[in-house]
Amino acid sequence: MRLATIREGGAERVALVGADGEHLVVPQGERAGGMLDLIQAGPTAWESLARDAAGGRRVPRDGVELLAPLPRPERNLFALGLNYADHGEEAYRKAGREYRAPRHPVVFTKDRGCVTGPIGPVAVDFSLSQEFDWEVELAVVIGRRAWRTEEADALGHVFGYCVANDITARDLQTRHKQYYLSKSLPASCPLGPWITTADEVPDPHDLVITLSVNGETRQESRTDRMVFGIARTIAEISRIVPLEPGDVILTGTPSGTGFAAEPPRYLAPGDLVECSVEGLGTLSSRIVGAPPS
Repeated sequence: MRLATIREGGAERVALVGADGEHLVVPQGERAGGMLDLIQAGPTAWESLARDAAGGRRVPRDGVELLAPLPRPERNLFALGLNYADHGEEAYRKAGREYRAPRHPVVFTKDRGCVTGPIGPVAVDFSLSQEFDWEVELAVVIGRRAWRTEEADALGHVFGYCVANDITARDLQTRHKQYYLSKSLPASCPLGPWITTADEVPDPHDLVITLSVNGETRQESRTDRMVFGIARTIAEISRIVPLEPGDVILTGTPSGTGFAAEPPRYLAPGDLVECSVEGLGTLSSRIVGAPPS
């Protein structure tokens, strides 16, 4: 299934995405709760939703507001740094250092308020940063609690996958010597456009991942180039803290980031950023300036 969160008539609800991606199916009847409630309810609820959708109401995708699948994340938002070797190489080269792949995943968290919708304007505060950069990423949504989970069993804890753009204020990253502040600005992380359940993604490590700015391709790679795969990442994190249903893990970005270019290239008001992961959909974000906080 492909599951979206929509706002229709002032109400938020979960809808299924049609095969063509251009229409949605709103399940018949009233269902309590949103995407997190559905994830936490487990497979029985997912099967029930699919049955309800069989007689549901079809609506055009452009006839409703498409929100982030988890519009207000109530759980942890994890991310991986330098998880593609080519991105590690470009970052270290920019710093005048020799790249060495990490022995363990570089894990950090992002403020949950950074999540925003997959389509439409993304308002960032240019009074705080003049160096907003792009990072297309494959995002993993946890569906079943993982606590000290073995790598061989880890993918069984995944609910599904979606696309993220981890927009980063590079000058804040340099200034504060860490990731959290530079990657947590409000509404700076488009997520979606929906969640594709794990059963429909045979191999999440065999997907094309791309990003363009104003139609020009800036990043293009494959998820098999990740340094640490999804199962290894889940196993490593869950050895230390439990992963709960609704947790999201951003798995890193490939080379082609703006700060590594010569000269550097950053986002400006009016830029259209499109992020895609093969089979999972496309984010389409127009950058606008937010009023100063």
